[in-house]
Amino acid sequence: MNILTHYIYNKVYGQRCKAAVLALGLALFAWSPASAQIVMDDEEEEEEEVTVIEDEITVTDKEGNEEEIEFPDAMTYDLDSLMNLYMTKTYIDKGEDCYMKDVNPVFTTEEYISRLSRMPTVMEMAYNEVVQTFIDRYTGRLRHTVSYMLGAANFYMPIFEEALEAYQLPLELKYLPVIESALNPKAISRVGATGLWQFMLTTGKEYGLNVNSLVDERRDPVKASYAAARYLSDLYKVFNDWNLVIAAYNCGPANISKAIHRAGGEKTDYWHIYPYLPKETRGYVPAFIAANYVMNYYCEHNICPMTSRLPSKTDTIVVDRQLHLRQVADVMGLDIEMLRSLNPEYRRDVVPGNTSPSAVRLPASDVGRFIDLKDSIFNYNAAELLSKRQSVEINDDVPIYVSKKKRTHRSTRRYATRRRRR
Repeated sequence: MNILTHYIYNKVYGQRCKAAVLALGLALFAWSPASAQIVMDDEEEEEEEVTVIEDEITVTDKEGNEEEIEFPDAMTYDLDSLMNLYMTKTYIDKGEDCYMKDVNPVFTTEEYISRLSRMPTVMEMAYNEVVQTFIDRYTGRLRHTVSYMLGAANFYMPIFEEALEAYQLPLELKYLPVIESALNPKAISRVGATGLWQFMLTTGKEYGLNVNSLVDERRDPVKASYAAARYLSDLYKVFNDWNLVIAAYNCGPANISKAIHRAGGEKTDYWHIYPYLPKETRGYVPAFIAANYVMNYYCEHNICPMTSRLPSKTDTIVVDRQLHLRQVADVMGLDIEMLRSLNPEYRRDVVPGNTSPSAVRLPASDVGRFIDLKDSIFNYNAAELLSKRQSVEINDDVPIYVSKKKRTHRSTRRYATRRRRR
């Protein structure tokens, strides 16, 4: 398959997928970089020189001052871990029929600027040396991860677009999860942010996502997408600038307000307050621009999308009793990994229907069977799988306490008395 065929396949097939994936129940809820070398533009830059290190970049200005900018966590993920996700193994193929050379071409600065300016976006996609470094990272070292994300995009982008459209937000925000989670629904950051949209615990709860020991709705792609859209909408009401909005999404609105104040408080522009932002946030907007670029211009960089197949249609059934996914799997003969991928919000495979009515997502063809086998499912191995006792009896035996220390003390005294009598 040549580069044009791949391009047409992804564009046309991707458009067909949008309505189909939503109509099929939004079924999918569920790489380290390859050895491809980053190709850097050899042209000399007038103001800044950028060098790439493992998980951060060091920017040196013309005065010789250096600053470190961190890559987002998702740019350091292991490719193998993404490929081992159930839905990836089931519905995504590496595309062995791709005959494009695994080489990243070099383009002029003017070409990058032109491509970014031609993208149909509301948000500003400005070019600079830092943005170029992130583009190089995606099209070079992370090019095989980009292949995965292009395949997974057919599953998740329609969900993201529906949520963003509901709040009348720019659709290019659908690429935020690319830099947040690399489209891994099970992603957990080093600070505990979870899911495709990487919600922190407090923010997730603030925007209606239920999180407790059994349930974590931050891992639900649909609920998390609508929560993220509402959060982004609220941030725009505060900052009225989309670059500041996504920067605030990364480090919190308080840190953006502090950076604006430290920069003089007059100009509310991301690139103006840039030196006063946290290290990771200084790389966040450039990474977002680079993600938009690579998800649109991957063909120009000889990146083949992995091929994807639509999952089976799914539906939900609401239960009002506690249920373990293993009960469903064993009684109905379903794959437990498939059930976990369809119900990622249940952290320990337990559906707490006894706490509040809870939805279980199943293949649509199995919903009727679940209803027919409901009693058998709820009763199957319940004592072992749902072992929390509702009540317990207290042992009413009267304990007899014997102090070994006292007895030893008396024995010692008697022994000492005997010694004196002798």
